[in-house]
Amino acid sequence: MDRPEIHHLTEIVLIDGRERPLTLTSDGRFLWPEGGQRSFSVEREVLGFAADGPRKVKVRVLLEEGGGFCVGAGNVGSGKLVRRELVFEALTEESSRAWCSKLEEYIGYLGRPKRLCVLLNPFGGKKIAPRIFANDVRPLLVDAGIDIDVKETQYQSHAKEIAHSLDLSTYDGIVCVSGDGILVEVINGLLEREDWESAIRMPIGVVPAGTGNGMAKSLLDAVGQPCSPSHATLAIIQGNKQSLDVATIVQQDKKFFSVLMLAWGLVADIDIESEKYRWMGSARIDFYAIQRILHLRRYTGRISFVPAPGYESYGVSLSSINTYKYPVIAQVKGYRGPDVSLEESSWRTIEGPFVSIWLHNVPWGAEKTMAAPKAQFSDGYLDLIAIRDCPKLALLSLMTELSNGGHVKSPHVTYLKVKAFVLEPGPRAGDPKKKEGIIDADGEVLARGAGTYKCEQASLMSYDRLQITVHQGLATVFCPK
Repeated sequence: MDRPEIHHLTEIVLIDGRERPLTLTSDGRFLWPEGGQRSFSVEREVLGFAADGPRKVKVRVLLEEGGGFCVGAGNVGSGKLVRRELVFEALTEESSRAWCSKLEEYIGYLGRPKRLCVLLNPFGGKKIAPRIFANDVRPLLVDAGIDIDVKETQYQSHAKEIAHSLDLSTYDGIVCVSGDGILVEVINGLLEREDWESAIRMPIGVVPAGTGNGMAKSLLDAVGQPCSPSHATLAIIQGNKQSLDVATIVQQDKKFFSVLMLAWGLVADIDIESEKYRWMGSARIDFYAIQRILHLRRYTGRISFVPAPGYESYGVSLSSINTYKYPVIAQVKGYRGPDVSLEESSWRTIEGPFVSIWLHNVPWGAEKTMAAPKAQFSDGYLDLIAIRDCPKLALLSLMTELSNGGHVKSPHVTYLKVKAFVLEPGPRAGDPKKKEGIIDADGEVLARGAGTYKCEQASLMSYDRLQITVHQGLATVFCPK
């Protein structure tokens, strides 16, 4: 759709019962005088508008608290977004219709969503998603005139089932009001459909309402915005989109599609085993991290990878590697994985033991954990953070740098980008009982080894060799301007 031509328009209207000149500039800004110059942008700050009677128009806006309508220089808002309205009355009905027509044309050009399927997880994290949706999300979507179809998830993998069977032709996007878990389920559900090629192009919005919120934090922090439900919702309303890499994790005929991270060793142990202290809230992570560092585990095993350009010096060269083949008979529907020739790639390898292996697709693993500061949403690579050995005091210091990404500068950390990855996990080093570890993908247990926390529970894969490949820009997410 061609950008509508907006001529610099100035008309006398009534604002708060007083006549004032109201201007709509050619670049889509409202301007009017009121104790200084007031202004806001249609593209960035207008949620929607509505005619109120024959001559009155209400323009609904989302602005920084304390910033008014972006009044003159020096008036800086708090960063928190609040709803505001500009209500003006045109002097004639014809003028009122002209204002509404021009606004409708301009907002229509922006390509904003008109109907959204909202998936709400009432059980995740601190169970605050229903309150966040009612207070922060729904009012903004209503102001924007967006039709919404709300579906509450009732059990694990429910969102995956919904995404797998949803009539996508009736929506312009899917919105996840939760932590990262519902997003991952939606991605997996879309990619297991027969029509996965068109389904995965459905834009997905993420509103932070869970424990980790790594994807929402990554998207908003990329443009310097706080990780808040209102900022995330505004990004969805504005309709701006970003491609997102998807990693395919394969073990024989089993597969899992990941958009966040994979962890083995220290990070996975902290993430999963700290669940026994869930009553402590978010403090459980820090508390258990200290325990795990003081009683440090190292795991035998090996990692192999195809390095990104510029990282070929890491590890030792492999002449060849046996890569998994995607089953033809078992996999008759859905996405099989990226079409890449791994056998002909230049593989490198690093032998354990390891303290921690961490693969990341986006910069933030949680709101306070910048795991991979160089990660990009659609570069076709995963960021590998590996620790083979590290003194305990240095490791404690290193962990305090996770909030700003400073940990990757440590001499004990190997940080590089990879196109493909093979993990061959082993038992704990020096453990006569040969206890094994946990492999964690996107916050969920992918595999539990012998002797691990809740090892009696079934998991998708076994604690054995697995392979990861990356499809550049396969999925689409709503993102801020």
